[in-house]
Amino acid sequence: MHEDMLDRLVEKLTLEQKVRLLTGSTVWRTAAEEAIGLREMVCSDGPAGVRGEAWDERRTSALLPSASALGATWDEQLVSELGGLLASEAVLKGVDIVLAPNLNLHRSPLGGRHFECFSEDPELTGRTGAALIRGIQEHGVAATAKHFVANDSETDRLHADVRVGEQALREVYLAPFEAAVEAGVWLTMAGYNSVGGTTMTSHPLLSAPLRTEWGFDGVAVSDWAAVRTVDEPARSALDLAMPGPRSPWADGLVRAVEEGRVPAAAVDDKVRRILRLAARVGAIEERRPRRPNMRTGEVRRLLRRAVAAGTVLVRNEGLLPLDHGALSTVAVIGEHAAAPRVQGGGSAGVFPSAVVTPLDGIRAQLRGRSQVVYAPGPTLEVPPPPLDTGRCTDPRSGEPGVLLRCLDAEGRELYAERRLSGRQLEPDEVPGAHTVEISTLLRPETAGTWTFGMGGFGRMTLSVDGRAVLDGTYPCESDDPAIVHVTPPLHTAQAHLAKKHPVLLVARRELVPGTGRATVVAAAPPRREPADALAEAVAVARGADAVIVVVGTTEHSETEGYDRADLSLGRHQDDLVRAVAVANPRTVAVVNSGGPVELPWREEVGALLLTWFPGQEAGAGLADVLFGRSEPGGRLPTTWAASLADAPVTRTRPVDGRLDYAEGLHIGYRAWLREAREPAYWFGHGMGYTTWEYVHVDAPAQNGTGVPFTVRVTLRNTGERPGREVVQVYLARPDSAVERPAQWLAGYAAVHAEAGRTVTAEVVVTPRALRHWSCREGAWRTEPGPYRLMVGRSAGATEWEGTLTATP
Repeated sequence: MHEDMLDRLVEKLTLEQKVRLLTGSTVWRTAAEEAIGLREMVCSDGPAGVRGEAWDERRTSALLPSASALGATWDEQLVSELGGLLASEAVLKGVDIVLAPNLNLHRSPLGGRHFECFSEDPELTGRTGAALIRGIQEHGVAATAKHFVANDSETDRLHADVRVGEQALREVYLAPFEAAVEAGVWLTMAGYNSVGGTTMTSHPLLSAPLRTEWGFDGVAVSDWAAVRTVDEPARSALDLAMPGPRSPWADGLVRAVEEGRVPAAAVDDKVRRILRLAARVGAIEERRPRRPNMRTGEVRRLLRRAVAAGTVLVRNEGLLPLDHGALSTVAVIGEHAAAPRVQGGGSAGVFPSAVVTPLDGIRAQLRGRSQVVYAPGPTLEVPPPPLDTGRCTDPRSGEPGVLLRCLDAEGRELYAERRLSGRQLEPDEVPGAHTVEISTLLRPETAGTWTFGMGGFGRMTLSVDGRAVLDGTYPCESDDPAIVHVTPPLHTAQAHLAKKHPVLLVARRELVPGTGRATVVAAAPPRREPADALAEAVAVARGADAVIVVVGTTEHSETEGYDRADLSLGRHQDDLVRAVAVANPRTVAVVNSGGPVELPWREEVGALLLTWFPGQEAGAGLADVLFGRSEPGGRLPTTWAASLADAPVTRTRPVDGRLDYAEGLHIGYRAWLREAREPAYWFGHGMGYTTWEYVHVDAPAQNGTGVPFTVRVTLRNTGERPGREVVQVYLARPDSAVERPAQWLAGYAAVHAEAGRTVTAEVVVTPRALRHWSCREGAWRTEPGPYRLMVGRSAGATEWEGTLTATP
């Protein structure tokens, strides 16, 4: 749509009509305006899948690997294809705006939302995010770069004031957002946090550099409920306050304009940008052609390929790939093998139609060839999971699931339906509803002391066969939307159950204004005796030709709203890996976590794979890697410490409301190199199933300021299989007159070659790789003189080094 047409549309609107467009009409929809032919635009969370407008387990979505897994692929073409899948899902669900990608950084390994961010490096994050944006927007669906900016941890995330130097802000934290704007992103989301004492929804950064320097012409939207006042955000370059229909703008912006506190021109600018977005997604003009829905088989193949592409092999003592022709019995061990974490916790969660577990995937690959024996090992020490259809039936219909009812103050039924889960985040809003009730017939497969749980706020009761096991009032002490509406704390109680004797569970939560509607009912069987469970796993391992042990984090340790307290997998899981590795040296350890964890046994196993949160095809992609159908394509997007005590940057907790980024430019591998520390695994590290020789490097000796240059690296595949290598180029400026990192990633390229063949990687290094931000001049500058130019397999493994002289 031409700009003059946008101006004419703005002129047709009254002030009241304009302001109405600046707040959502619902939680997930923008406002419509019939006078100019504008329909509502629908938003949806989307980093790992497009959920749509409702939290409803019956409305399933394709579940991608987590963002940390996508960062591990170092594969922009694949990430763009996955963006196309998100667009396809959006079209299917009537969604116009996907709230992805998350461009915040892995500043600290304790970051609770690590899984939803790509990497610790601004170059890798920027390129990966740009690829996802291009893939989504190619099909007429809007992407959203979030959370602008320095929203890199979860502790006190609504109010934390980040203090970061101007150079680090520009070179590290803003850089991925600049790459997103260069990729043409249509929305940017302002975070909850403050930077330098100013909340991001009112921050001057929304104007400069976002609009004036970078040329962003899209919509700046608030994170949900991040707009808390009228005037300051309205005078800034923020455009859209979500959610609706109530917000400070809906209540007071018209008056603020009429009283002269907010310029009318500022409102016009916001409306103009919203209409420009509407034109792009087809909400105001005839809809442009959009991607047709992908077929189920096509979706599953793409997601399966993505699992293998993001899986990182960090250790292999000649064990992988496994030769299934030589295996009579394979032991699969660990609770995560049968119930893996396929996504992180929080607002971005979706409901996959089906999940291929590691156990399922391995059994499918070995069916008719080898025996697969499973042992869960010791029970994880976590709260009970929500009720599901596996052991629960609706007491009214007898069908699998639970009965959800809304009751009035006298207990009369206003609404009822069968649901498939005890986790109900958005029970229908029924006029006169006083209580949410979830009931089910639970069929215990094991006798003993069961643990029950209930999550929510206010007065809650839980009874087992008419006997109250939980009865209390639980005040809401958080204003974090993720905690209130998505992950309310779980309160637990215990009761003894007889084996196979069904019991009636009835949970009731009284609805209190301001505390959401989320109601969670959970149950778990008696814990196995750890020593007995460990002995069983060891016996199974000892009798197998190979062992695959799967360990990982839980939804209680990696989730939105909380940072992690430590990096441990817990004593039971560490003991499990050690014990089975002693019993059988042909042990492959598989780590199922969204971010770094401590692996004290890492040198004791025959092979070690990092699989992140792999999405719905987790087990199929893992089995492809284990048995050599696919190569583990991943390279680490972040540095892994051997122990938390070794990590140079760990602070996530504000002090007196302030979170100081005292490390400045030096996060991730940059901090490790600066402090001469040795991690467990370097950024960029990862092995395939072949070996490579770096034969020759052709790089320029000098380069003019503002001019890109190319580093050509000739490699030979010296192994016996085809493979992929990620060639990484780093720069350093040891004698700089300004502060610089010890070294930094300047570019990368992946190559493929058959066994014995030679191939050349061409790594294009852009001018931005040499520049630094001059705080004194308030501008980008390139320091002339010599730079170290390094080519390697990771930030800690250099294969070649030379000198590049930057000339004026």
